[in-house]
Amino acid sequence: MSEPNWYRVLRVVGLVLLGLFTTLPLVTMVTTAVKPLSDVQDRFQWIPSEITFQPFVDMWSTIPLADYFINSAVVSLGAAALSLLVAIFAAYAISRYRFRGRDSFRMVVLSTQMFPGILFLLPLYLLYATIGQATGIVLYGSHLGLIITYLTFSLPFSIWMLVGYFDTIPRELDEAALIDGAGPVRALVRVVLPAARPGIAAVGVYAFMTAWGETLFASIMTTSDTRTLAVGLREYSTQTSVYWNEVMAASLVVSIPVVIGFLMMQKYLAQGLTAGAVK
Repeated sequence: MSEPNWYRVLRVVGLVLLGLFTTLPLVTMVTTAVKPLSDVQDRFQWIPSEITFQPFVDMWSTIPLADYFINSAVVSLGAAALSLLVAIFAAYAISRYRFRGRDSFRMVVLSTQMFPGILFLLPLYLLYATIGQATGIVLYGSHLGLIITYLTFSLPFSIWMLVGYFDTIPRELDEAALIDGAGPVRALVRVVLPAARPGIAAVGVYAFMTAWGETLFASIMTTSDTRTLAVGLREYSTQTSVYWNEVMAASLVVSIPVVIGFLMMQKYLAQGLTAGAVK
C-alpha cells in the first residue's frame, strides 16, 4: 500500500528541517572562523566580507591554547586508559565468575548512573583537599585528580557495557585456553580481548569523549597550569570584547581529535554498542 502524498510531503519537510537544525550551527561555525572580527562583532554578517585564515593563526597567541590542548590530551587519554584497564578486569570477573554479591554489585554499578554529576562536585573537592592536607598528595588542580574524577563517571557505564559484551563471547573459548595451560589473565588477554575489540573500542571512545568535552568539574578542579580546552576557550572573551572568529576557529581545531577518533572507531563503536544492548 503506497503512502499518501501528504505523508510524503510532511516527511520531506521534517527531514529538511531536521537537516537544517543539524547543519546550520556547523556552517555558522565554519563561516565565522574565516571572517574578520568586524563581520561578527560590529554587525553579524552571514556572508563574510572577505575570507581570512588569520583567526587560525591568532588563536594560538591570544590564549595559551597549545598548553590547554596538551592538558586535555593528557587527562582524556589517561581517563580512557584507566577506565579501560579497570573495566576490562571488573567486567570479565562479573561475566565469567559466580561470587556472593555479584548481582548486587552489578545493580550498584548501574545505579550510579542515576545521579547527576553535580552532586559529586563538593564531595570530591573536599575529599581531594583532605587527602592533600593529610598525605601531601596533590589531587586538586592536578592532572591525576582530574583523571580520577572522570574515571568515576565513565567507569560504571564502561563496566556495565563490557559485561554485556563479554557475555556474548562463548565461555568455551576461555575453557579451551585454560585446558591448554593458560591462566585466567592469559586467557583474557589472548582469547577474550581480541574477540571483544568492538566493545573495548566503544568503551574507550566513550571514556575519552566524556573527559574531552567536560566543563563543570574542569572549571573547578583545575588551575591555570592544568586548565583544559573546554574551560580555556572561555578566555577568548574579555571585558571589552569577544574574539568570536578565534573562538570558532579554536572550536573547529578542538573537534578534530574527537571526529578523527570517532571515524576511525565507528565500525567497532557500532558493533560494541549494539552487542551490549542486545545482551
